[in-house]
Amino acid sequence: MDAAAFATDDLLAQLAQLTECERAEGFACVRATREHRVSAVEFAQPQLAIVLRGHKQVRSGAQHLHLAPGDLLLVTQPCRADVVNCPAGDSQPVYQSTIVPLCEEVLAAARSLWREPLPPPGEAVARLPLSGFGDELMQWLRALRLGHYAEARLALAALVVGMCRRGHGALLLPPQPSLASEVRNLLATHPERDWQSRDIEQAFAISGATLRRRLAAEHTQLRELVVDVRLSHAMQLLYTTRLPLKAIAARAGYRSVASFSQRFQARYGLQPGAIA
Repeated sequence: MDAAAFATDDLLAQLAQLTECERAEGFACVRATREHRVSAVEFAQPQLAIVLRGHKQVRSGAQHLHLAPGDLLLVTQPCRADVVNCPAGDSQPVYQSTIVPLCEEVLAAARSLWREPLPPPGEAVARLPLSGFGDELMQWLRALRLGHYAEARLALAALVVGMCRRGHGALLLPPQPSLASEVRNLLATHPERDWQSRDIEQAFAISGATLRRRLAAEHTQLRELVVDVRLSHAMQLLYTTRLPLKAIAARAGYRSVASFSQRFQARYGLQPGAIA
């Protein structure tokens, strides 16, 4: 085994240990023991998905990506994609990946460091070799283990700069002002809440008519945003916890498992109970 392969294997092993790091925050470890085909998964913000075991397929628009351990999925802008997570075909049939959101603080830090013409925006989703970003990810891991969250964000900002150098300049574009994204962020603070239009109107100091008009101009409506946020939260819980379906449904704002399962099936094309 050459030095580069050894370094990648070591990094994958350390990323797999994140679940045991009590000080780690802002990430999700996805695990599955069966193949899952999920339709129209919404990526609401830029993020990284690092495949640790098994394989991942992502289809978004004309792109069809295949990822194996040691590959990194980069999402540079909000989009929807069809995703297949495939467990490894060996004695340990498990799919495992680490999801690292690139929060606005990290992206803003990267923008402040960049003092050159913007690179090409690149595709909304891309497959990159993990080995090209090993130093930055190791710095991120060390900072998380020490609870040094400022240093962890700086390490991710350096990683973003490196990705922009490889032609993914969309990460440096400032976010477009959007009422829908602001409403989505508010809803995500309490997905289980019975959100009403008056709650949003009060939070943003606008009338109900203005709320409906502005969301319609952005090709959405409040009910759609509530459903998207709830089901996205439920998806994360299904992949990252062992909570029973009744508890997940409740945390996603559904009073019954039947109603939750029906919504989930309609949205993603599989029953929530199939994720295990």
